[in-house]
Amino acid sequence: MRVLGIDPGSHRTGWGVVSVTGSKLVHLGSDTILAGDGPIAARLCVIASGLETALAKYAPEAVAVESVFHAKNARSALILGHARGVALLCAARTGVPLYEYTAGQIKQATVGFGRADKEQVQEMVRRLLGLDASKMSLDTSDALAAAICHAQSETSPTVKRLAALMADSKRARPTPLEPLRRSTRRVASEPREES
Repeated sequence: MRVLGIDPGSHRTGWGVVSVTGSKLVHLGSDTILAGDGPIAARLCVIASGLETALAKYAPEAVAVESVFHAKNARSALILGHARGVALLCAARTGVPLYEYTAGQIKQATVGFGRADKEQVQEMVRRLLGLDASKMSLDTSDALAAAICHAQSETSPTVKRLAALMADSKRARPTPLEPLRRSTRRVASEPREES
């Protein structure tokens, strides 16, 4: 399975692709899209172009994006939301399934600690994938961490067992009864009308 992870940002958007076979993770490609300091519309076009290129080149089977972001103020949150929206749109246009994970889930899956800092995440990504951290931006390592998080959650034996159990329980579940209509329901304590 190939997974593309995306760390959206309005100036710098990281992306990274990993392949997983069994328990083995392999780095296929990664980079940081530098959108510059121009108008937001121009930066969003640069981000979209870079992500579309990565999606076309690596043909991932899944895309993983961080679901919640924190910003210093409402304006920053809005601008970051635009970049995140471009990332979601690029993935949706290809028809590739999109998965969202919280920052804590990504850090827990990658580092083993949900409150790890960016440098700790980068170091674990480097170790897991055998990369040189000095040549990897924090945006790229965050994107690879999102991809690793999804790859590990999809290949986990526990997750597979839970998915199988959920599928079995859906098949075994009886169909819901039709709701009773008040107009046709008779309460036993009401007297019957005789004709």
